[in-house]
Amino acid sequence: MGKHVHIKSFGCQMNKLDTALVRSALDEAGFSLTEKVGDADVVLINTCSVREHAEQRVLSHLGHLKHIKKSRPDLVVGVIGCMAQRLGDELLEHEAVNIVCGPAEIPQISELITKVMQDGKKSLAVTAGIRRKAPAERSHALEEFEAAYGIEDGRIPAQAFVRVMRGCNNFCSYCVVPYVRGPEISRPPEAIIEQIRKLADHGTRQVTLLGQTVNSYKYEQGDKTWSLADLLGAASDINGIEWLRFVTSYPSDEFFDEIMQIMADSPKVCNYLHIPAQSGSDKILRAMNRNYSCEWYLELLDRARAVVPGISIAGDFIVGFPGETEEDFQATVDLLRKAWYKNAFIFKYSPRPGTRSDKRLQDTVPAETKQRRNVELLAVQEKISDELSRDFLGRRVKVLVEGPSKKAHLNSADAADNPQLAARTATDYIVVFNGPESLAGRFADVKIIRTSPLTLFGEPV
Repeated sequence: MGKHVHIKSFGCQMNKLDTALVRSALDEAGFSLTEKVGDADVVLINTCSVREHAEQRVLSHLGHLKHIKKSRPDLVVGVIGCMAQRLGDELLEHEAVNIVCGPAEIPQISELITKVMQDGKKSLAVTAGIRRKAPAERSHALEEFEAAYGIEDGRIPAQAFVRVMRGCNNFCSYCVVPYVRGPEISRPPEAIIEQIRKLADHGTRQVTLLGQTVNSYKYEQGDKTWSLADLLGAASDINGIEWLRFVTSYPSDEFFDEIMQIMADSPKVCNYLHIPAQSGSDKILRAMNRNYSCEWYLELLDRARAVVPGISIAGDFIVGFPGETEEDFQATVDLLRKAWYKNAFIFKYSPRPGTRSDKRLQDTVPAETKQRRNVELLAVQEKISDELSRDFLGRRVKVLVEGPSKKAHLNSADAADNPQLAARTATDYIVVFNGPESLAGRFADVKIIRTSPLTLFGEPV
């Protein structure tokens, strides 16, 4: 076919996985992938709707593409992902857009592109009644797509993501995910394990299991109910797989102790837990529909640390939620200090259309107050991260090398012409050191010689 496709992706690891699947499917369909928009016959934007900022960036890209299409009217532009599902026809009306495709419809993407190229007509593929149980043919198509194209993407050697479930049933009041990705559906364990086995045969050494609330994975098979702990145990038995991770977890009692126990028992399950708190105020947690208290959440972290000494924990917070007072914010600061996270992702609240908080709560916190709280919370976390990082000074750590570092961190005077490499520990710390590029995708031992809040700096042992 000789047609070139450029793909731009926004959002979470789930979106990055969808992008990798689409990339693989298009490659098989005869499209060539290009990093430059100027060389592309087709531009796909994989979108996120979780925050307003992410959608604004997509609209900005579409504005740029509209100008490009004035001189290149045959350029095909497709919008896929959560924003596509949320806006549907409204997005298709954009002057630049030819294709709108929701996340549950991506198995059609090659055909949609080919059809638009042939007849020039706009095409819409979104899921009607997204919260209803999916018809068997759609579930089968998604499973076939996952199995066929869920291979190592090659952008980070020896690593791959495997989806274990789709959708979400939690309905946090601020979150659009249940409305754009549908209800929770756990994939069959044998399909997941077979996919991981194939990845191992192709040289994958680390697999990250993905789910919107990955720890709620549950699959009933005869008289056995599979949990995430069971999946991790089965995946640990696969030759070639050396590290297993999972993201993102929702604070819940169900299967929690079993998951922590397999983490403690299996040397392959990385000692890392991403478990968002979102707020340190019980009043705000109730308004968010988070279904737990701050005291209970901190007790959950204590349980994790008791079973897995040395576990590394990360969190998420939203500041400026409707009704958040200074007292509520200070309660969040207090929880952050007690949680002792390796790092925390902190976001300013933005109302998402169709969510409960958007319908029922007024966005009362001024933008400048949100910004101040965001900066203050980040500063508190930076001190904690810095202290935790310093514990690594002089230590020898095992890392999985991802490839050349995107930023120049180190003095290269003594590098012997070796580039700066970026790697991660089993506990998800970023490590930068000088070494041969051939180490990408391989494990290495590194001695830590300097630290910063978010990065460890080392030298190969």
